[in-house]
Amino acid sequence: MRDTGVGMDAATRERLFEPFFTTKPAGKGTGLGLSTVYGIVTQSGGSISVESTLGVGTTFTVHLPVIPGAEPVQSVTTQTGSELGREHILVVEDERALRRLAIRALEQGGYGVTGAASGEEAARILGSSAAVDLVVTDVIMPGMSGMELAEGIRLTHPGVCILFASGYPEDDRHRSSPAALEPFLPKPYSGSDLRRRVREVLDARTAPVH
Repeated sequence: MRDTGVGMDAATRERLFEPFFTTKPAGKGTGLGLSTVYGIVTQSGGSISVESTLGVGTTFTVHLPVIPGAEPVQSVTTQTGSELGREHILVVEDERALRRLAIRALEQGGYGVTGAASGEEAARILGSSAAVDLVVTDVIMPGMSGMELAEGIRLTHPGVCILFASGYPEDDRHRSSPAALEPFLPKPYSGSDLRRRVREVLDARTAPVH
């Protein structure tokens, strides 16, 4: 992927894939987009190379391994009904690229999906009597946080499941609030990670108590 933008200096390139590092003004970006891409690529055994010149632009090259003799990935359309989700999910994520990635991954799993760019927008959607089974929400967002959104949902929509997602280290999360951010999905995550965790949370809601 190549652009013809302002480019980056050496100091910026060194920190490019750090979670929460951003050159945007406060409130304009979370610094999680490139770190999420980096996590997905490296978890797949690949790597990313970057070439950038100030005033010229930047080129990102993604290198992925070839697996000899690999079987084609099974299409979602060939999955059985029991493997496909039928519920409706509300994805709350202020980072546009991550929101689109999550929506696409869940739609591939058969779910109905609505996206919200903020906690306030998510609250309005829920208040409009939209049928939502589970809310996947980022924790740190401008304005209403994921925790504040969840507190409101638990009061007004107690039957709706909540799944928190964040790039903060898990040890810091548990130290500050041991059980408040559960269930939890760490960032960066892949589409399959998200679908699996969503399914676990929804199934736990209806699991029999022994």
